[in-house]
Amino acid sequence: MKYAFSLLLIGFSFLICNSISGQAQNSLTAKEQAEGWRLLFDGTTTQGWHKYGGSPIGSAWKVQEGALWLDPSQKEGWQIKGGGDIVTDESFTDFHLKLEWKIAQNGNSGIMFYIHEDSTKYQWPWMTAPEMQVLDNQGHPDAKIPSHRAGDLYDLVSCKQETVRAFDQWNQVEIVCKKGKLDLFLNQVNVVSVQLWGEDWKKMIAASKFRNMPGFGTFQEGRIGLQDHGDKVWYRNIKIKRL
Repeated sequence: MKYAFSLLLIGFSFLICNSISGQAQNSLTAKEQAEGWRLLFDGTTTQGWHKYGGSPIGSAWKVQEGALWLDPSQKEGWQIKGGGDIVTDESFTDFHLKLEWKIAQNGNSGIMFYIHEDSTKYQWPWMTAPEMQVLDNQGHPDAKIPSHRAGDLYDLVSCKQETVRAFDQWNQVEIVCKKGKLDLFLNQVNVVSVQLWGEDWKKMIAASKFRNMPGFGTFQEGRIGLQDHGDKVWYRNIKIKRL
């Protein structure tokens, strides 16, 4: 009886505190609260998010075991029926974003920021928003393309070093942007640093696949987004602090 009770306690502790950091999932410490951090995902609902373009989140985005995940069982073109890219209700200027993600084998997704939500002018959020790539580097064909690998600033800047974990393993992300200085962290390593909105940034865009998208990378305020690229992906512990 005592042994069974001990196993129960261990299992309960694992469910509550199995984030990478050991902190309870989708929670804020007293220190984080004092510093101005806020949760963008409460671990039980999709409150605070909507589908890009303004409609409610579809049924393929599910909340289970403290994670927000995309169920790819019903395809609709290159995305998922009941899926689509989702964005925060709020917009942000200077910010520090933290989250964890894991991707299924051969999977692809992305974390977008500074999304200008005008779907009458921009059909997709990535027509305005830079993206930190989420990818199974070992299985997805995009990994063969420089600046398309996990942690890269997609199609713009490659990681300084590869720190991503294998598919089905959680990865820690931090995205920090203050006064145009953008830093991307993957598993506690600063993998990308770049200055946005200046002449060098414009030249970088002009040499990328976004060169014919006049709104791309120009907005200094916008929403945070999670991409439906047709594959199974999980996100959790999504929190943000305005800078």
